[in-house]
Amino acid sequence: MAMSLNRVQLIGNLTREPEMKQIPGGATVTSFGVATNLSWTDQSGNKQDKVEFHNIVAWRKLAEICGQYLKKGSKVFIEGRLQTRDWEAEDGTKRYRTEIVADNMIMLDRKGDYDPSANADREPAGIKAESTSKAKAPADSGEPVAAGDSKEDVSVDDLPF
Repeated sequence: MAMSLNRVQLIGNLTREPEMKQIPGGATVTSFGVATNLSWTDQSGNKQDKVEFHNIVAWRKLAEICGQYLKKGSKVFIEGRLQTRDWEAEDGTKRYRTEIVADNMIMLDRKGDYDPSANADREPAGIKAESTSKAKAPADSGEPVAAGDSKEDVSVDDLPF
């Protein structure tokens, strides 16, 4: 049997407010965007920058926490897996969307970094979905990790977005 691995780790900033929804089965799903930056020096010695935009989807307890505590501009560590969905658009063309299904999220903002008035008494916290292996948070983060309840799988057809 061949071994395979589908694992993503990102540190970046939210590009938009999280959108939290409940699907008909009652599960909560939250989607948001994260931007990451890559900087390098080209052969001419000029500094180059490239921004990548990532679509993130979180389910159940992790979705509720992301929807409640994350804001546009928040710095986060996201760990999860890549997933590509396809659907038929209104014009009949087949559309695809690749996203990261989050298993683990750690808020990296220090208290008050992005909005001193919002959640002023909140300390950064790490969140981990229960169904994943015991992957470690980034070294020296010292953040607590809470369990979620992501045992059941939901069909892509149930997604509201």
